[in-house]
Amino acid sequence: MIHTVEVEIGGRTLNIETGKVAKQAGGAVWVSCGDSVVLVTATSDTEPRVGIDFFPLTVDYREYTYSAGRIPGGYIKREGRPSEKEILTSRLIDRPIRPGFPDGFACETQVIAMVLSADPDFDPSTLGIVGASAALAISDIPALHILGAVRVGLIDGQFVANPTYTQLKDSALNLVVTAAEDGIVMVEAGASELTEAQMIEAIDFGHQACKKIVAAIRELQAKAGKPKRVVTPPVLDPALTAQMEGKYRESLRAALDTSRLTKEESYDRVAAIKKEILAGFTPEQVDKIREAKKILEALQERIFREEVLDNHRRPDSRAFDQIRQITCEVGVLPRTHGSSLFTRGETQALVTVTLGTKEDAQRQELLEAPEYFKRFMLNYNFPPFSVGEVAFLRGPGRREIGHGALAERSIVRMLPDQETFPYTIRVVSDILESNGSSSMASVCGATLSLMDAGVPMRAPVAGIAMGLVKEGDKYAVLTDIAGAEDHYGDMDFKVAGTSDGITGLQMDIKTTNVSVAILEKALAQARTARLSILENMNQTISEPRVAVSPYAPRIYTMNIATAKIREVIGPGGKVIKGIIEQTGVKIDVSDDGTIHIASADAAAAGKAMQMISDITAVAEVNKTYLGKVVRLVDFGAFVEIFPGTDGLLHISEISESRIKQVRDELNEGDQILVKVLGLEGNKIKLSRKAILKEQREKLKKEEPTKA
Repeated sequence: MIHTVEVEIGGRTLNIETGKVAKQAGGAVWVSCGDSVVLVTATSDTEPRVGIDFFPLTVDYREYTYSAGRIPGGYIKREGRPSEKEILTSRLIDRPIRPGFPDGFACETQVIAMVLSADPDFDPSTLGIVGASAALAISDIPALHILGAVRVGLIDGQFVANPTYTQLKDSALNLVVTAAEDGIVMVEAGASELTEAQMIEAIDFGHQACKKIVAAIRELQAKAGKPKRVVTPPVLDPALTAQMEGKYRESLRAALDTSRLTKEESYDRVAAIKKEILAGFTPEQVDKIREAKKILEALQERIFREEVLDNHRRPDSRAFDQIRQITCEVGVLPRTHGSSLFTRGETQALVTVTLGTKEDAQRQELLEAPEYFKRFMLNYNFPPFSVGEVAFLRGPGRREIGHGALAERSIVRMLPDQETFPYTIRVVSDILESNGSSSMASVCGATLSLMDAGVPMRAPVAGIAMGLVKEGDKYAVLTDIAGAEDHYGDMDFKVAGTSDGITGLQMDIKTTNVSVAILEKALAQARTARLSILENMNQTISEPRVAVSPYAPRIYTMNIATAKIREVIGPGGKVIKGIIEQTGVKIDVSDDGTIHIASADAAAAGKAMQMISDITAVAEVNKTYLGKVVRLVDFGAFVEIFPGTDGLLHISEISESRIKQVRDELNEGDQILVKVLGLEGNKIKLSRKAILKEQREKLKKEEPTKA
């Protein structure tokens, strides 16, 4: 049986339907809004995976090009590996739903969101989150929460729910809010220096819209929902728990005290305790060994939370609002166009900048834009040695892509426009050490390296990661969280911005009852930390370099008439290729007549600009030119006044006196001064007589002076 629910969000009807397609999936919904249609399914194995200590959830979001009425580019002509947009949206769906499964549920679970029809002016990514929540809600999979998701824009001072692509271009905010009825679960945003108060208001606006979506999904669940599987929460052996706690609690507490130990030393001590515990079991006692590992992990978490909430003490003894020691360096690599080393505690990012030309921009195929060129890229790398591990070096995973996108989103609105700074910019953040918030270290390092590269940023950007530990009415907001505080805490709240406001935001919450008051406190605390970090960065480099690196290409800009573009390019690109071959520069010609010439050699760039100027020069009436006689005819001579452009010098305008034959005065190849008398369409009328007359009169005026 087909069941449908509808809800109005931002002036559009959001429709969720089930029972018509994909009926063998655990749960399947057909989500539509306008011309966008997304099919989302949720399926789970009936038997749990044995011997794992994590929840095996996989989320895949795919945008099929047929949904936009296009055939994929490239040779293969079918969808291949997921694009960056698809990976980021998969994470956008995964992050809010993952904490919403009960402890002890270990069945392999997969959520797939497929964009089947793409409205050219509406981003379907939030439909994927809504569909995932709805598919889980009507399935037998034991998801604990029903979630809604909405994108929020800020246009002309007004918040807009699910804005169009066109509206987002003029929006000061691009915010995705995912929430349950009683609280926010995930926030992700890019903004143009919004204040903390504006951001809280935007999040609350999004939450109200999410509540409407949650109500609609509950209605669908009541109509078509399956009975949920019963999951028995794991109960740890009380006797073994008491034994381990009595024997190892204090030594474990000391091992977790990073005010006296480095992260590596702390890990080593915990590993030693774990080894001692497991030595008490025989290899055959597999279940006991597994149980002991879980008890040890639970005991570490309990110690951490008790220390924070009851003793008001962080593992490294910092105050709740204290930032770890920060050091900043710039210009650390001699041949890069810009570089920095940003260190905060035991987190360290080496960040580099490379400047390129327009042809270096990244070409992307998006549903909303068949061909889009991205001129700013921020790539994040997390080599295994940064956490003291050994692993194969592979391509970037979803986490690396997500962290890079967050840092990129936090920086991009503070970059100059292409007219001001016509470079393609690539930033690479290599994490050399990691113990908490390497993505925010990447934001700080990116700002330093961009300024070192001479990029005229509108304002420097810094980032900080906030944490939360909450039980009942007791809570603590932590500034600059380290790894353990992220792992055992209830919130990872990353805030980036300038001294004037927020530019990037990402929040993941493991509980659904975080109040607006807590978020306000976290943002206020984050602002204080951000200003402190910016002050520290300012002491290292306060302004962008006045010039780009000598190893970076210089880009020179000139403008020509659009009618002359064809002449610069030439038939089959012959002319422009010739200029490039002769000078070694890179040349980019825009449709509006703007030409960018890139070269590290100023002389070569100047030569190329002169060649283009010669090709595109336009004759001006009454202006004098040094021309070359290219052809003689009975009625005069044709004189080339600049390459490719010649005018007629009539026989009557060759000399002040009457001449019978042109050859009496001129020969082919002669260089002569001529004046433009007039322009008639493409014809140029020249005069040598006018120049001779001016020269004679000048000499006549100078004669008395000489006497």
